[in-house]
Amino acid sequence: MSKSIWSEARLSPGKVSDQKGGEHRTPFEQDYDRILFSTAVRRLSDKTQVFPLDSNDAVRTRLTHSHEVANLARSIGLRGIATDEDAFQGVDFWRVVLPVLGSSGLSHDLGNPPFGHQGEAAVCEWFADREKWIFDRTDNAADASGIPPVQAEYRNDFLKFDGNPQTLRLLTRLQTSHGKVGLDLSACTIAATMKYTVAASNTDKNDPSRKKAGYFHSEKEVVDWVRSETGLAEGQRHPIAWITEAADDTAYSVLDVEDSMKKGIISPDDLLTILKSDSALETAPAVVRMAEKFDIVDHLDRSPIVRRDIKIGYARSFLIEDLVVHATNEYLARKTQIWCYENQTALMDTSPLCEKLKQVAKQYAFGNSEVLFIEGRGRRAVYRLMDFLWEAITHRSDKEIHSSRKEAFSRYVFSLISSNYIEASQAENCSDGQASELRYRELRLLTDMVSGMTDQFALDLFDKVQSLK
Repeated sequence: MSKSIWSEARLSPGKVSDQKGGEHRTPFEQDYDRILFSTAVRRLSDKTQVFPLDSNDAVRTRLTHSHEVANLARSIGLRGIATDEDAFQGVDFWRVVLPVLGSSGLSHDLGNPPFGHQGEAAVCEWFADREKWIFDRTDNAADASGIPPVQAEYRNDFLKFDGNPQTLRLLTRLQTSHGKVGLDLSACTIAATMKYTVAASNTDKNDPSRKKAGYFHSEKEVVDWVRSETGLAEGQRHPIAWITEAADDTAYSVLDVEDSMKKGIISPDDLLTILKSDSALETAPAVVRMAEKFDIVDHLDRSPIVRRDIKIGYARSFLIEDLVVHATNEYLARKTQIWCYENQTALMDTSPLCEKLKQVAKQYAFGNSEVLFIEGRGRRAVYRLMDFLWEAITHRSDKEIHSSRKEAFSRYVFSLISSNYIEASQAENCSDGQASELRYRELRLLTDMVSGMTDQFALDLFDKVQSLK
């Protein structure tokens, strides 16, 4: 399948996936399994979706969110193929398309640092505060050692740090494997996981597929290989990525609101009132069905809490159904443009219901004082941990990163950095130009370590390390 967006080729040198030796899974089913059983997926259980470090088991983490996105992506694909047999150009839906949809959904948030967007903001802020010297050391006489500066086009990898390119790096570099190729996924699966498709130096806010960085320069060689195998060019998004994006929009617009209802911040009746008050939504199928079912539930001989939970279940079901139908219809209506790489608008951008639910989530979930407090605490912890990690990375006895540290504090903190991250920072594993230079590799190791932390680990480590200063 070379030169096809469904390419089975893997990163392992000279290796093409097949089903020899009695292997009953397709290469794409293998990809899904490799992602599912990875350490990175398990870490999502302690990463924030909306409510950080919540003790309520009913409230979502990044792990439950990612499984739900994978499920919704498959649902959109199933509805599409049931309506249009050529929805995926005749490719085997069950053995090829379905596992790729699952892989893309399950992996889409793997690169997010602790505390989500606040963690990303902390990383970007840390680099911005040190921009005058961090890339060339010119303003730090104690560290001036003739290390080549990071070129301007590479600096946005850090100043605009984002979880999306970190996901690609994690899948293709940081997960341990015999051939140093991460999970050794197929070119098709890697392409489908790339929501954005350009380097940080080539972003365009007016283009959905180029709005943010899709890869760091350290993974340019990987991206070049994916493009050589799939035929995709810079700025061209794999068709599956549009569906995954719609599934993600559906998940967090509905389910973040559901979490707010589970925590009692907003009631299902409040939500219904908000939706009915919008003239564009008062006759929407989901809103009409919610009103009908809520009226029936109100007359049940059940406790108020049980009636509330029943209503929450109805709301989730009806709202997801409406959004999945919208996503499917939009995908089928734009199928030609998507497969010709001419589509420019996210599938859910035309959904008034999705937009209204995002507004509700922003007000009642992300705007909740409890969330804002813990996010602020987490952001401060991430920022300060980067100080400690940077000291540990740079205070060493020799030029190379893996050499011994000078002081007990640096030795301790450096010992906490994962061995596979340190290995990935070695020059022989960074073949793309400036990405192999020492300063770039130091910075890459810093962001690898901090983005791999879970929420609770980051807070605990911050408290522990700070006590030594």
